[in-house]
Amino acid sequence: MRHRIANRKLGRPSDHRMQMLKNLVRDLLTEEEIVTTVTRAKETAPLAEKMITLTKEDSLHTRRMARKFLNDETLVNHLFNEIGPRYRDRPGGYTRIIRIGVRRGDAAPIAKLSLVEG
Repeated sequence: MRHRIANRKLGRPSDHRMQMLKNLVRDLLTEEEIVTTVTRAKETAPLAEKMITLTKEDSLHTRRMARKFLNDETLVNHLFNEIGPRYRDRPGGYTRIIRIGVRRGDAAPIAKLSLVEG
């Protein structure tokens, strides 16, 4: 039974899975849209939204929390200086998942995960 189990395992050990999701969040914040499988997109979206929500309060503490997750100082500056102000008045829902078909090799459902227009 899977009662009260929150996250998908994505067929990977927990450390590998978390690094993969962090890389997807990094790519989403730099490129502003990525193409990945639907399940990866559904797991990545809440993490990206939490990073954008951190920018609502620009303090040393929130920057350090973002730096700990993203592990890239230039990306943290980009997040707080360019992405954050776009969504300052928006109460949530910063990402959008659009299904675009299936992958040719294994017929996995593919989606485009993108940041909404602020």
